[in-house]
Amino acid sequence: MPKHLIVVESPAKAKTMSKYLGKDFTCLASYGHVRDLIPKQGAVETENDFGMKYQLIEKNKKHVDAIVKAMKKADSLYLATDPDREGEAISWHLHEILKQEDVLDDKPVHRVEFHEITKTAIQHAIESPRALSENLINAQQARRALDYLVGFNLSPLLWKKVRRGLSAGRVQSPALRLIVEREEEIEKFIAREYWTIESDLNTKGKDFVARLTHFNGEKLEQFTVDNGARAAEIDAALKAAAQGRLQVLSVEKKQRRRNPAPPFTTSTLQQEASRKLGFTAQRTMRTAQQLYEGMDLGHGEVVGLISYMRTDAVNLANEAVAEIREVIKDRFGADNLPDEPIAYKNKSKNAQEAHEAIRPTSAARTPDAVKDHLKPDQLRLYELIWKRTMACQMVPAVLDTVTVDMAAGEGNVFRANGSTVVKPGFMAVYQEDTDDKPKDAPEGVTEDEKLLPPMEQGESIELKAIRPEQHFTEPPPRFSEASLVKALESYGIGRPSTYASIIYTLESREYVTLDNRRFKPTDVGRVVNKFLSEHFFHYVDYDFTARMEDDLDAISRGEKEWKPVLQDFWVDFKNQVKEKESVDRPGVEMMEEECPKCGKKLAKRLGRNGYFIGCTGYPDCNYTRNVDDAVGASNEPEIVPDRKCPKCESNLVIKRGRYGRFIGCSNYPNCKHMEPLEKPADTGVECPECKQATMLKRKSRYGKVFYSCARYPDCKYAVWNPPLKEPCPQCGWPILSIKTTKRRGVEKVCPVKECGFAEPYEGEVPFAEPPKVAAV
Repeated sequence: MPKHLIVVESPAKAKTMSKYLGKDFTCLASYGHVRDLIPKQGAVETENDFGMKYQLIEKNKKHVDAIVKAMKKADSLYLATDPDREGEAISWHLHEILKQEDVLDDKPVHRVEFHEITKTAIQHAIESPRALSENLINAQQARRALDYLVGFNLSPLLWKKVRRGLSAGRVQSPALRLIVEREEEIEKFIAREYWTIESDLNTKGKDFVARLTHFNGEKLEQFTVDNGARAAEIDAALKAAAQGRLQVLSVEKKQRRRNPAPPFTTSTLQQEASRKLGFTAQRTMRTAQQLYEGMDLGHGEVVGLISYMRTDAVNLANEAVAEIREVIKDRFGADNLPDEPIAYKNKSKNAQEAHEAIRPTSAARTPDAVKDHLKPDQLRLYELIWKRTMACQMVPAVLDTVTVDMAAGEGNVFRANGSTVVKPGFMAVYQEDTDDKPKDAPEGVTEDEKLLPPMEQGESIELKAIRPEQHFTEPPPRFSEASLVKALESYGIGRPSTYASIIYTLESREYVTLDNRRFKPTDVGRVVNKFLSEHFFHYVDYDFTARMEDDLDAISRGEKEWKPVLQDFWVDFKNQVKEKESVDRPGVEMMEEECPKCGKKLAKRLGRNGYFIGCTGYPDCNYTRNVDDAVGASNEPEIVPDRKCPKCESNLVIKRGRYGRFIGCSNYPNCKHMEPLEKPADTGVECPECKQATMLKRKSRYGKVFYSCARYPDCKYAVWNPPLKEPCPQCGWPILSIKTTKRRGVEKVCPVKECGFAEPYEGEVPFAEPPKVAAV
């Protein structure tokens, strides 16, 4: 009987497929990429028609050896890596390695592609193999070469001009520019004052609110009333004109429909998981990968729960739509099912129509049906995908909207808006969230979902109060993960599968930090962005990056050759790198102030831990001070009074590191004792793991508060939320923690993830951080 070897990327996928394919197939995993460019100059031979020098990835050598060994015994090879460029490249690299090992002979080699790991999809793929796609392979090679050429030529320049150890990336650099430019926009922002005039009204025993839209016949714009004196004048005039009553001028009623959002793409899944679940892009993709590769649902049934999660397509297979419509009819009623299936079109010109949107592999497999077999993250993400998929094929929601205009004397008009849901349609299952709603959005920007009391033209309405309200315009918000992904997509920077790695790279290089789940550039990030924007603007330009992505897509479709694209890029880029080797170092700002030690000029410089002020006479003069220290301050460290180092009895001093100020030993590096500047607060809650000490409130190196055992590092138990001295009623864990989210409010939750216990909490949150108050 013939024996076949089938190779996939992950062991989880291999395990799932082995159950479907039977004894005739041996299923092995490559564990991702198996070859990469050699990590040194010359890996891309720019003078030799862009030849690429690859080497085996050391950590995957044992997995490749296992594949080579199995291929010797097999009669044919099936390459079943992911259905995208990266997957195609992995299959090609495996094919090249097996050729070099001389184990293929004349054995047939098949490339199989499927978008969901179900028995039917895999069997169909095995029956319909294809050859390796040269176009997809060339597109991936071109992308890898571009990233290599940018990294290996720009990074050494950053080492010379900014700081050792830095690096620049082709898609990360424009993403960094987005974040830095937003921060500069926030810093330059000047708040403007404006006032709105609202009225508290009552009719038929129901209170409601209306906003002034016209005064003395003039339509009010945002800044028409820009000071308290003018607001007080209008307030007095309106009260005098109204005499405690408003007259209804008009009542306008409309019925409108709201359509459901399309099914998930990679980008929209990352955005919604960030908004609704608080997941990072990496956490979303990691969890989605697990759902795709296959979950054990008991009784020996292992199945992929969702279709392939790296996609920019919004279309759904006809068979999937038919099943979705059946589930909608059974669970939500025939009145929520449109007469015809709803078709969605891709807005992206480069969307791969052969792919599907992200959907459950079986719509009949509800979240309730699988919840006992999934971890909490997996269940929450699966439920999000299932609900969005159901909603996308349901009827629109129908809303009645009412606009009532009321007069307060001649030429003065108050307007009240309201709406009611007549037929919820898809909204009964799912509604899409949005980013960054303005706090004081003008009418029409945010929807008022309140029901107004019935009113008729000419009716007199009781005026209870007129309220002038002061407001200030706010700067644009910093990017969250969701809004950054949305911006990257809109500019065409990268592709859906790269968004998570772009964000991870910016954080790991310490170009940005997360502050209250918003991205803020570091000093290093600002200097790198300034250097690239001033000297390599063409390559961090949003349009250039998008055009390069278009070229890669054209290569994958066979419309362009990959080597001429590389040649066009390389000629200009090489010349520009050479020209910029003589430019001045960025991150150095000369100051008028003189050094208190030697009299030479001082300069603001970028150091290892951010900006500092130092003498231009270095190394002859070693004067330095922190940027926020007083003029003329000594660079001698501040000694901690009445304390000695517990290890060596030397003086303790206050130092500054990359994560802020701390106490360290003056005998460093001979003694490396250090401790936080602020003593951690004791919660009084006993550590549930070691039961030998209490939990302390601490701050991480990035400033995030957490709670950990006082015996650290002997006991490493820690939680992010304030601990509560109360056992879990569900699993008996000795403590609970108090979690606060926008969606669910304040809850008591069990720190044991597998438990899932949660209930509302009414008391005061102990040891919580005080809320941040924005300065006006």
